[in-house]
Amino acid sequence: MADEDRKLPQRSNPADVDAFLRKVAAAPVVKPAGQRGRLLFAMDATASREPSWDSACAIQAQMFQETAALGGLEIQLCYYRGFGDFEASAWLRDSEQLLKRMLAVSCLGGHTQIAKVLRHALTETRAHRIDAVVFVGDCLEEDVDHLSQLAGELGLLGVPVFMFHEGHDAGAERAFRQIAKLTKGAYCRFDAGSAQQLRDLLSAVAVYAAGGRRALRDFSQRRGGIAGQLTHQLGD
Repeated sequence: MADEDRKLPQRSNPADVDAFLRKVAAAPVVKPAGQRGRLLFAMDATASREPSWDSACAIQAQMFQETAALGGLEIQLCYYRGFGDFEASAWLRDSEQLLKRMLAVSCLGGHTQIAKVLRHALTETRAHRIDAVVFVGDCLEEDVDHLSQLAGELGLLGVPVFMFHEGHDAGAERAFRQIAKLTKGAYCRFDAGSAQQLRDLLSAVAVYAAGGRRALRDFSQRRGGIAGQLTHQLGD
């Protein structure tokens, strides 16, 4: 990836953030009463992501904390790196377990494997429905039409994919937006230097996965800031 493509924007585009939050608010959650929310958390662990990996490790704990009062959240960590290396954890209910797994991962140069993430999400939700997929990455080196086909299949199964884009790669942005659109998810670029912003956005998706639209409305009213932009957009 060229150096200019890897430069980060000074800040996230406010319109992208607002659109992302609005789509999260509108997405329905359908699961049996008393069942924990299930969130597949997928990350690009190739070499270009190494500078921001530690920040992501710290942020994920907040996702569990925000959903504890809603009955909790199950998260499965997926990541790819190196030469065809793709890993998926068990479904975890404890932030310390997830943090321990993330800290054990070292970033390694290689091509993107987003197709594996989407195929894995399809397999998982067919076995036991998942409520949402979060993907955090910075670039794309795969066939967009193939990814769109997989995303469309997830969309038909009602699994939204929320694409978090680190950096300013134009090709990746186009593909990430397409994946989000086909799954009725959302796209948002974030500034790797704004940990609080990313924490709020990830927590919003986690709350949505655990408790649905009403829980997300309550979270946005309590948190304020970026999450607070949801308040006027949520219905009953």
